[in-house]
Amino acid sequence: MRILVIEDEHKIANSIKKGLEQESYAVDVAYDGEYGFDLAATEDYDIIVLDLLLPKINGIEICKRLRSKNIHTPILILTAKGQLHEKVEGLNAGADDYLVKPFSFEELLARIRAITRRPKESLGTTLKAGDLTLNTLTFEVKRAGKPIKLSKKEFALLEYLLKHKGVTLTKDQIINHVWDFNADILPNTVEVYIGYLRKKVDKPFKNKPPLIHTVRGFGYKVGDD
Repeated sequence: MRILVIEDEHKIANSIKKGLEQESYAVDVAYDGEYGFDLAATEDYDIIVLDLLLPKINGIEICKRLRSKNIHTPILILTAKGQLHEKVEGLNAGADDYLVKPFSFEELLARIRAITRRPKESLGTTLKAGDLTLNTLTFEVKRAGKPIKLSKKEFALLEYLLKHKGVTLTKDQIINHVWDFNADILPNTVEVYIGYLRKKVDKPFKNKPPLIHTVRGFGYKVGDD
């Protein structure tokens, strides 16, 4: 999952980025509204964490501009403002939720998970393909009941593939959702990580059909076909 954090207080922004990356999210950070809006309008994110009091373009205006462009990425507003009319203004501008500073990281994480589940409620917290399961809350991955230990990036890659089970995803789509904007991606990075997953998800289960498939000339998909 890929998240954009637009927050001008560097300490807060970097703390959020570090915490979310530890939870296996890819995170981009913008320290002013103008750059944040440019990223939000041109890149593909699963959620935007947005401060209201920003230099250049404020958070309310960013919400309005994104929604006017029919960009419906979920938005979670962070702000020191806590009065009712200010919350209403943010929600009316197109935000999906509102969290007042100071806040705990645990609450921020819970709200992010709740918001990102809304468009795909039917997926729940357990993603499946054949006898492979991935729990997005506990980070447990199992095949045929046997635990599989994955690195954070391997987990993020498998989660993205499972959320689009049966759909062929290009390398560019995978990079845009699993790695952040400034990540140093080599041409074969996706291939390498697909290889890592195959060694853990498919190869140890020789009597089971492979679940990770290469669609030559297009990309990769997960499925039991």
